[in-house]
Amino acid sequence: MKLNLSLVTFITALLFSTGLFAQNNPVPLKTIPVKHKGKGGVVVLKDTIAADSIAIDNGKEDISDFIARIRHRKPSRAVDSITSKPEISIAPAIGYTLLSKFALVLSGNAILKTGPNSRISTIIASVSYTQNKQFILPVQTNIWSKDNNYNFVGAYQYYKYPQSTYGLGSSCSIKNVDPMDYSYFMFYQTVLRHITGDLYAGVGFIFDTHWNISDKGNSNGTVSDYSLYGKESHTVASGLTFNMQLDSRDNGINPLKGAYASLQYRDNYEFLGSSDPWRSLIIDVRKYIRLPAGTDNVLALWSYNWFVLSGKPGYLDLPSTQWDTNSATGRGYIQGRFRGAQMVYFESEYRFKITRNGLLGGVLFINGESFSAAPGTGLQRIQPGYGPGVRLKLNKTSNTNITIDYGFGSQGSNGLFIDVGEAF
Repeated sequence: MKLNLSLVTFITALLFSTGLFAQNNPVPLKTIPVKHKGKGGVVVLKDTIAADSIAIDNGKEDISDFIARIRHRKPSRAVDSITSKPEISIAPAIGYTLLSKFALVLSGNAILKTGPNSRISTIIASVSYTQNKQFILPVQTNIWSKDNNYNFVGAYQYYKYPQSTYGLGSSCSIKNVDPMDYSYFMFYQTVLRHITGDLYAGVGFIFDTHWNISDKGNSNGTVSDYSLYGKESHTVASGLTFNMQLDSRDNGINPLKGAYASLQYRDNYEFLGSSDPWRSLIIDVRKYIRLPAGTDNVLALWSYNWFVLSGKPGYLDLPSTQWDTNSATGRGYIQGRFRGAQMVYFESEYRFKITRNGLLGGVLFINGESFSAAPGTGLQRIQPGYGPGVRLKLNKTSNTNITIDYGFGSQGSNGLFIDVGEAF
């Protein structure tokens, strides 16, 4: 077992300490892994890398190499092999958001291969405690069998985290802010079986529970959509998922080419503990195109669609901005800004090099999202988001970047988004 305490994360921590947001609502503090960033749900984690994508490349440079160069030391060579012996990284950091204020974060990850030809398996975990007494504990796992015939994907999270809501539908006003507080626990476990080529399919168990739910009502004195929808102090959503996945990306962290598509059908049952039975469908499609051809510049396209098919989920289980599996939709808006029974989302991003060695890059992104209100209602106006960003190479082996974006949305929404790993 190899243990690595990296100084690189302290540079990341300095970047995170500048985080600000223009609206009065915190967003979940992201994990800050040294080498990889994962995500939960039924999809392959970001740190899934094709077996042949780990290679020595002395023409590239990351933060460690840059620090070594200015200290007149020889830059490191990229790792050319990952074995069954776990390589573990643990690092402390500092985070900051407008309402959470400062947060202490301890983050770690482990990467290994279960066989010589298997894809890279990962375990990601972190724990955060904020100045406002918020506690966040996410764990994500992505384990491949030694022959890649099976993929075991898990996500387990606990949040004690206040978050405001602004009503239902994408036409709701920012003035209808309703401060909420609750505790949240999720347990997702999926098993995918290789079918043919890049196609996998499987089943999973999914469990979400919110408790100690409270709200203060709309600050402008109007009746909140949460009250009209139906207040509950405790909800449980427990059921089975049926999943299909097609992944031809060359690198799950930061693809240069290929495509990804996943489908998750969720059915919640009262006999499994659900407060109410309801069904949903998530369709996630991504495409990556080198533009111009032969360069490392990429046009990335993403469509994320989340539909309640029947029943009435708890208010906090409804589709919502940045409540996708990677908390990535809707750059330009605060998490939870839009919520409703149906969600249609599209984003495009152009990623380009600024320096030849890949240490510094840039992006331009634009997105649009549309939500319905309560179940049975139609989609409302499309809300746009857009902005620029910069990329700083955190790890050249996995092609992982520190991402710094500034997003703009409607009704004066704008904010800084800092993360590890691309949005999609």
